[in-house]
Amino acid sequence: MSASLPFSRGQKIIGIVVVIIVAALLVVFPVPTAAGLISVATVVYILALIDRLIIFRRGLVNGAIRITDEQARAIPDDELPPYTVLVPAYGEPEVVGDLIAAMESLAYPREKLQVLLLLEADDEPTITAARDVGDNDLVTVVLVPPADPRTKPKACNYGLHFATGDIVTIFDAEDLPDPLQLRRAVAAFRQEDDRVVCVQCALNFHNPRDNILTEWFTADYGIWFGYLLPGLMVSRAPIPLGGTSNHFRRDILDDIGAWDPFNVTEDADLGVRISGNNYRTAVLDSITLEEANVDPINWVRQRSRWYKGYMQTWLVHMRRPVALWHILGPVAWYRFTLLIAGTPVIACMNMVFWLIMVIWMAGQPAVFADLFPGPIYYLSLISLIFGNGAAIYMNLVALREDGRSALVWSGLMVPAYWVLMSIAAIKGMWQMLFNPSYWEKTFHGLSGGGDEKTSAESTSEAAT
Repeated sequence: MSASLPFSRGQKIIGIVVVIIVAALLVVFPVPTAAGLISVATVVYILALIDRLIIFRRGLVNGAIRITDEQARAIPDDELPPYTVLVPAYGEPEVVGDLIAAMESLAYPREKLQVLLLLEADDEPTITAARDVGDNDLVTVVLVPPADPRTKPKACNYGLHFATGDIVTIFDAEDLPDPLQLRRAVAAFRQEDDRVVCVQCALNFHNPRDNILTEWFTADYGIWFGYLLPGLMVSRAPIPLGGTSNHFRRDILDDIGAWDPFNVTEDADLGVRISGNNYRTAVLDSITLEEANVDPINWVRQRSRWYKGYMQTWLVHMRRPVALWHILGPVAWYRFTLLIAGTPVIACMNMVFWLIMVIWMAGQPAVFADLFPGPIYYLSLISLIFGNGAAIYMNLVALREDGRSALVWSGLMVPAYWVLMSIAAIKGMWQMLFNPSYWEKTFHGLSGGGDEKTSAESTSEAAT
């Protein structure tokens, strides 16, 4: 049950057999086979659209768990549990100073807070930057032995050996969390039942107005953390965790095996594993600001890794599909497949269907009538018009509800963002076949910051 083995023996056999059969049918019966593949893809589009709208509506109606400032501060210091913050970093000397400032802003008793900065032992630039900051009694530097796989989850697993907290969380080095986030997480654990072993907080960006890419990315995160994850929580479906700001009960984290060091979206895998062990994740309305990618190439590197990790996660957990069915139930199992496998697969299929649309608009070949038989033609039309319209509408709702109405024009132009998504998905699936455990590094510090970061830092100072 680890991505160290990309494909099980059974998965390899099934995959090769399916490819041979489809290739043979395309050679012998090209048009009927292509029509059959298009029909299957169209049905998948419709199912995914319906499910996404259901989840979005549930998230819109119910929302994440809210813990007010007063509730968070009301917990006496002597009742707060020991807390460990893991901060894995690699090749990021420019953010060390900001990291220490962000950790110092956390409104949590110093004597109960442990911050472990996890650095690769051969990452001299970042180690030097950490030393240059000077002595700090809050942040402890832990040097991770240089060994494969060189991944964030491997570093977190190593850091877990030194963790002393009853609750463990992860922040990325460039993160700026809500100062009361740890207290809010403690309050959330207290008010939820014992099956809740993880609290996932929302991520957002301090530089949404840098360029149109950051505006699209902001709306994307707004939908995901503001509505889809809360919708999944209400639906009791597996929640693919974000890469940061997830808070775990340490004892259960140990029991379920912590992070898979070979999975490049170890967070999504762990979220599914939590559900697979009959536990739950709660979504908390507390924001951590981070940097949105301003560079398209850097963005594609990051997103392709996410898509690859989603497929890794699906393949790993589908090695025991019947057991997962019994634990999750049929609806959650179905939703797991549509979300975890469907997200990268549909993003890849988009490029094929866009190409078909361009060819049709250019010359309207007669063969298209055979490729889209009666009912499938109308389902495709629904997907094209209603599906795309619904996706744009969800972007606009997320921007409005987050108080970002100034980004409405980028919300209307979001189909161009989907092209980047499709490119990233194709790249990720190619890597899934030929370089599955490669961790493609996302570079940070490319943004000039922004008013929201300055405002958040001021809020942090006021809170402490």
